[in-house]
Amino acid sequence: MRLFLFGYGFSGRALARRMAAGGWEVAATFRDAEAAARITADGHAGVDLSDRDAVTEALSRTQALLVTAPPGPQGCPGLNALVGPLAEAGAFPDWTGYLSTTGVYGDRRGGWVTEDSRLAAQSVEAARRVGAERDWFEVGRGMGLTVCAFRLPGIYGRGRSAFDRLREGRAQRIVAEGQVFSRIHVDDLAAGLEASIARPRAGAAYNLCDDEPAANSDVIAHAARLLGIEPPPEIRLEDANLSPAAMRFYAESKRVSNARAKAELGWRPAYPTYREGLAAILAEENLLSPHTKWEGRG
Repeated sequence: MRLFLFGYGFSGRALARRMAAGGWEVAATFRDAEAAARITADGHAGVDLSDRDAVTEALSRTQALLVTAPPGPQGCPGLNALVGPLAEAGAFPDWTGYLSTTGVYGDRRGGWVTEDSRLAAQSVEAARRVGAERDWFEVGRGMGLTVCAFRLPGIYGRGRSAFDRLREGRAQRIVAEGQVFSRIHVDDLAAGLEASIARPRAGAAYNLCDDEPAANSDVIAHAARLLGIEPPPEIRLEDANLSPAAMRFYAESKRVSNARAKAELGWRPAYPTYREGLAAILAEENLLSPHTKWEGRG
């Protein structure tokens, strides 16, 4: 069985690890030598996106296809690059997954959303995700592909968590009245994708997230306590000097339901809240570097 990844980033790499451990072969696309070396170092096959014959050949032997790259002004780069080779190869993967975002729901003022909620993207980036989902579902119907979309909140894991921001001095405890976000540990995301691969349903959309939406300030404070340091002081959103992209993030507040993924896929997050997720990351870091203790600044 072969998994084909269009995009070998944080999420794709986590799924590759999980599927390879189950005996799957993994092929992933690359555009430059650095990306190719990373794929090869992980024990997977690299596929040069500039080599259409190589892409077509790899797809001809693919059972599961995941597209992780974000859309741009011209739409989803994965769809633009792969539809032709899929047709040429006569390839019909059993499962095609597209990673979207919970940003497609827009701002709900802290209210709950499900996959049946109205899509109300408020940013250009989220609107492009809505369009990419639509395009993939249309292509799936036209080509007879089983396409599933996964709407994801903030993704964290080892190397990309509140611990890293605290250690680098970038963490801010931003306080915004009523502001909450959902999130997911990258390993739980990979487990949800694996569960969908085992139970494909054409046209399905799933929210993959943990069970407890929480405020940014709570997560940063808890991470600081686990590190044994004082958390940074709370700061008001209007005083945080955030980038335009970060401000767009804080312009939305919603609680995301994962009930459908649990019911249809039999999936349960191993880290149902940020507390379990952060504890697991710290335990893994300590296991990998048992004699290293990080000293907080000041």
